[in-house]
Amino acid sequence: MADTLVIVESPAKAKTIGKFLGSKYKVVASNGHVRDLPKSQLGVDPDKDFEPKYITLRGRGDVLETIRREAKEANRIFLATDPDREGEAISWHLSKILHIDEGSKCRIEFNEITANAIKNSIKKVRQIDMRLVDAQQTRRILDRLVGYKISPVLWAKVRKGLSAGRVQSVATRIICDREDEINAFIPEEYWTISALLPAGRRKPFEAKYFGENGKKRELRSKEDADSVLSRIRGRDFVVSEITEAEKSRHAAPPFTTSSLQQDASRKLGFTTKRTMMVAQQLYEGISIGKTTTGLISYIRTDSVRVASEAQDAARDYILSRYGAEYVPGKPNVYKGRRGAQDAHEAIRPTNIELEPKDIREHLSPDQYKLYKLVYERFLASQMSESKYLATSVSFDVNGCTFRAYGNRTLFDGFSRIYTEGKDEEDENGVQLPTLSKDERLAPIKIDSQQRFTQPPPRYTEAMLVKTLEEKGIGRPSTYSPTISTIVDRGYVSREKKTLAPTDLGFIVTRLMKENFGNIVDVGFTADMEERLDKIEDGNMNWRELLREFYPPFMESVTKASDAIEKVKIPDEVSDIPCEKCGALMVYKTGRFGRFLACPNFPECRNTKPITEKIDVKCPKCGAAIIKRKSKRGKAFYGCERYPDCDFVSWDRPVGIICPKCGSMMVQKMSSGGGFIRCSNENCKHVYREAKKSKSDE
Repeated sequence: MADTLVIVESPAKAKTIGKFLGSKYKVVASNGHVRDLPKSQLGVDPDKDFEPKYITLRGRGDVLETIRREAKEANRIFLATDPDREGEAISWHLSKILHIDEGSKCRIEFNEITANAIKNSIKKVRQIDMRLVDAQQTRRILDRLVGYKISPVLWAKVRKGLSAGRVQSVATRIICDREDEINAFIPEEYWTISALLPAGRRKPFEAKYFGENGKKRELRSKEDADSVLSRIRGRDFVVSEITEAEKSRHAAPPFTTSSLQQDASRKLGFTTKRTMMVAQQLYEGISIGKTTTGLISYIRTDSVRVASEAQDAARDYILSRYGAEYVPGKPNVYKGRRGAQDAHEAIRPTNIELEPKDIREHLSPDQYKLYKLVYERFLASQMSESKYLATSVSFDVNGCTFRAYGNRTLFDGFSRIYTEGKDEEDENGVQLPTLSKDERLAPIKIDSQQRFTQPPPRYTEAMLVKTLEEKGIGRPSTYSPTISTIVDRGYVSREKKTLAPTDLGFIVTRLMKENFGNIVDVGFTADMEERLDKIEDGNMNWRELLREFYPPFMESVTKASDAIEKVKIPDEVSDIPCEKCGALMVYKTGRFGRFLACPNFPECRNTKPITEKIDVKCPKCGAAIIKRKSKRGKAFYGCERYPDCDFVSWDRPVGIICPKCGSMMVQKMSSGGGFIRCSNENCKHVYREAKKSKSDE
């Protein structure tokens, strides 16, 4: 019988931690929250000072029965949920279910899932921090009040199934406001002139028109450009000024949740949801040989702080691998953004000796890519700055000034390992040839181009996360679910790599602006986040915040119910005819997402799922394979010739034939990540990608 029971959130984490602790410990998982507000009712009583009503979540009966049974047999219980508000609240709910005294020392926390971190946490057992619990509880109640009071108004005035939320409504507004900016944008004409100049044995370089006699001038029309071209045609470019400056560039800080999501989006093309799913796997533990360990530290953080032990290990590693010149004189320390909670370290590898290339065979492709990103970003953050020589050369051509810019690396420093991804490309220039004042160059060719100013771009997921963070909206744990929610609700659609508002998103945002202005106001939402922080810090009472918020909020709900007129949203017409009556079918949104329906309802009740062809041929007949959805909304894959061909698979086919049995290989997903496996249950051969060369690493 185990002497001590340790309760964590996920089975994967329980499995990893269980291997670190001896036989005197039993580790079980709660599978996340065990209690919450009921879905069928508000669950909060404003007349009793916002007293919440918590119930046991459906489906948690067997889990709780196991936890209670193990708790009865244990002499001591440690609550080891995640080290944040949400984790603290889960521990508090568990303490209520298990009748653990709140004042007792039962709570342990750790920033990484390694043997040392787990064993050290047990030495620092503490009480449940009710300030964290109150902050989480207040957020949950606020979200429940907003969602359950505004959503029925949207159901009555727009259509059933819609929802509103403190953070999701603001995120939708930000995307809609950007679309309004794009639509209202009036492009302005301008012209550019560039000259390709010789560089001896090197590749020719480009000089661009800057202005007149060293003063900047914009070319607003073809006449302006033609005037310049007529003055420089047939003339040499004379070097009039050369400016050189030695500059340095500092490494980016190690990842926060936000910056990880942004860089994974830019560099890997991951959605925020995909990033956090894979990061969770790396945090909870990966089996490497006979050992299982968490590869990265806690993934929900807004801090750029690094433990001194991790810094020292990184500096030793850099010294041994790259040399003393790559180790800064003092450890690099980064300043976090204003308003950051700084509760945990930045995201970093738990063991710098575990190089990505050395453990690649133990990781899925997604796990490898993300671990490599985290590893290299952290390592670079502890390295010396890079140094380069920035050169600017001005040319005079009959009074017209042209300029060329170049960089020459003097010392690569951290950039030997990693460079930060950007939403827009930097114009850093190229390495220019050695030139001298008054030197004359005959242009190889001269081009002029008409251009127009561009509207602001649509948000990508990376840009939206960055904006939400900068404006203080939400917290690290909310960015991914917020984006998933507004996409799933149909307020926003993904178009290539950008987020575009739908007609529904515009309509709901307009109604929210007109009737619930403070809920979708960026400043109000950010101020509410600061108040939640005050509750966490013990500087504000959680009921006080709700007493202040609720009366004016309910007044706006009452007014909106009376003032908003019924809104008719026209259905989006498809190009697919109804098989029964011939009318073009329209897109509808139901419980399990979008589907096609006949517009002649109720006379014609024909519906059909929206299918998506994947670039893989059916192994039975060679026709296309289509992604479909079951009646319960679960995705599956089948032949487009069904029912003539009965091929079907719950897992996505990948177009690779098993080398052992010849069956189709499929993409499998598990708690340990994604991998490719034979679809033949009697074979189950696992496919591993061939290792890349060092140049690809």
